[in-house]
Amino acid sequence: MRLSLRGRVVAKPYKKLEKISPKGQTERGNPHKKINNKEMTLMKQFLKTTVALAMATAIPAAAFAEENWYPYEAQEVTPAFSADGEVSAVTYTPLERAEKAWNICVSFPHMKDAYWLGVNYGVADEAARLGVNMNNVDAGGYTELANQISQIENCVAGGADAVVIGAISFDGLNNVIGEVAGAGIPVIDVINGVSSPDISAKSLVSFRTMGAETGRYLAERHPAGSDPVKVGWFPGPAGAGWVEAAHAGFMEAVEGSAVEVLEPRFGDTGKEVQLGLVEDVLQANPDVRYLAGTAVTAEAAQGLIRERGLQGEVDLLAFYMTPGVYTGIERGFILAAPADSMVIQGRIAIDQAVRILEGEEYIKHVGPEIFVVDSSNIADVPRTDILPPDGYSPVFSVNQ
Repeated sequence: MRLSLRGRVVAKPYKKLEKISPKGQTERGNPHKKINNKEMTLMKQFLKTTVALAMATAIPAAAFAEENWYPYEAQEVTPAFSADGEVSAVTYTPLERAEKAWNICVSFPHMKDAYWLGVNYGVADEAARLGVNMNNVDAGGYTELANQISQIENCVAGGADAVVIGAISFDGLNNVIGEVAGAGIPVIDVINGVSSPDISAKSLVSFRTMGAETGRYLAERHPAGSDPVKVGWFPGPAGAGWVEAAHAGFMEAVEGSAVEVLEPRFGDTGKEVQLGLVEDVLQANPDVRYLAGTAVTAEAAQGLIRERGLQGEVDLLAFYMTPGVYTGIERGFILAAPADSMVIQGRIAIDQAVRILEGEEYIKHVGPEIFVVDSSNIADVPRTDILPPDGYSPVFSVNQ
């Protein structure tokens, strides 16, 4: 039985995928040597035992699902890669199985928080489902651009057939992406977004929309003409494409409302960094009504708000979902957050990579539909639609 994420099945007709001919892509075969049936059987038994030992204590039996995660309600952007393209509904259905065990390298900014743990679950489980090899590396934080570049170069040198990148910087990876793509290796942009014109596909949502949904939520609670409220805003690490996009969307959404946004506090998404920023805002602005920002900000601030007896006086919002944010909303400690289904974004990225390698049809720019979760609807939102299983531990390598 395999790990699976149960997706939202929608009663919409399937949209025919646009045929994309992978430009400049060269087929790169599986470099593994041929082995006989006996060796193959022993290898499979070893791998199954290894995976079981590594994951048995981390993932409860309830996390294993019989049903597929797809078809899944998503949104396609056309023209692809445009910041202001037209968004249309599409029901996403991946391949049933890859033709061969391709080698896919996945590069993340870090694995410090539950958000990227969710993306890891998506890429690892989809690689296993499709029957491809996956190697997941993380750079160690949003300050480690040089490390991410080096890791990507090492992946390619090690024989990667495709590279999936959750980028540290919107522009800073363009040179290495150009080099990788120039070698005929498809590059998939997942989650964060890059400006490079050399990518083959994007599996992500608009963080501008994520920020806007959060800002709109507040603006509707405090429309123009009502009593003004102060909001501490923590967009994340300065310079990251997803941060700049979320910041722009949030600020546009609250414009003209009674929401007064304090000076944005940018910083790495490590818990200690975010907690320090929150403490600074609370100290300097005792009349602040809301704290809104990254999921790490909201998660870290929960304990601080309780310690200071500020529950009901200072409410928390995140502009994306994590298991901690989901639980915080359930318990009434966090007010709301949009869900971008990061697990599905990871799954789609792996499927896109395989489709490109095998010359199959694929959607160049697609992501799950965004919706806001709060106390009014959380009971109607299955956790496994948007998050990894409880107790999940990262899987850095999938070997067929």
